[in-house]
Amino acid sequence: MTAGFLESILHSFKSKRIAVIGDIMLDKYIFGHVSRISPEYPVPVVDVTHEDHRMGGAANVALNTQSLGAETILIGITGADSNRDVLLELLRNQGLAVDGLICDPSRPTTCKTRILSQNHHITRVDFESREEINAEIAGAVLRSFESVIDSVNAVILEDYNKGVLGEELIRRIIASAKEHNLPVLVDPKLKNFLAYTGCSVFKPNLSEMAASLGIVLHNTDRDVEEACRMLREKLQSDSIVVTRSDKGMTIYDGSFTHIAATSLEVADVSGAGDTVIGILALGAAAGIDIVTNATIANLAAGTVCQEVGAVPVRADKLLKACLDHFQL
Repeated sequence: MTAGFLESILHSFKSKRIAVIGDIMLDKYIFGHVSRISPEYPVPVVDVTHEDHRMGGAANVALNTQSLGAETILIGITGADSNRDVLLELLRNQGLAVDGLICDPSRPTTCKTRILSQNHHITRVDFESREEINAEIAGAVLRSFESVIDSVNAVILEDYNKGVLGEELIRRIIASAKEHNLPVLVDPKLKNFLAYTGCSVFKPNLSEMAASLGIVLHNTDRDVEEACRMLREKLQSDSIVVTRSDKGMTIYDGSFTHIAATSLEVADVSGAGDTVIGILALGAAAGIDIVTNATIANLAAGTVCQEVGAVPVRADKLLKACLDHFQL
């Protein structure tokens, strides 16, 4: 590993085109400070200082790949409401196309409002529907993907169980991608966890994997390895990348590699998984081996955890983290 090789990897991301399909969210942050308890009910009163809107879910994944120079196509569902308008404005301001945002008036735009005091989360308020989208809307999602399939280098399926990725749509997207020799990378949640048969890279966390396999899973290398064998047999995926919180990651592609967690100071883990799947997709599109790819993704996640809220990875911070990690 050399500094020149690392720089060439990051530079190669700029020539890639990534499709991100899944649950798009708006993240709203209300910042303030707590100095008293409400006389109406024993809850803290937050004196608001400012608010912020950011892209979440699949939109944050798209922001991560786009921030490293890759052209990114975002496909998903919003409602017909004011939160859709905010999302459209955020996407346009970041240079992301909005053609793939399909409007479904029967459901709200997913919005998560986080209230914070001195960077500590007080509470979260969610506006969302977890009902699966109907066949007509699912067909629109598939057509949107197939209209760009000839021009993309990798596909990310970002599943937050908000109803976009149902079993039939998952099956058809993976089948279409395989016909075009495109890598499909999956960030799953509990529902439809085992529906992603034949994907290229499957990235669960420890608790998701344990629940879906119906096992008690301790965060030891031995337990994780056995669970990976079980999961890969069910999914027939090329690789599994398990995120293990403070124990880093485990990669299984026929053999095992354990990657330690980064030692960077953690302020907020929000969005770290979005960064990981984004980097894994860029690496897959660039033909980088899965271990090198996951190592870079792990370091990228460490850099975004240094900031409050879901933020995209920055190329300069990622390069510095890689150079420091490999002592180059």
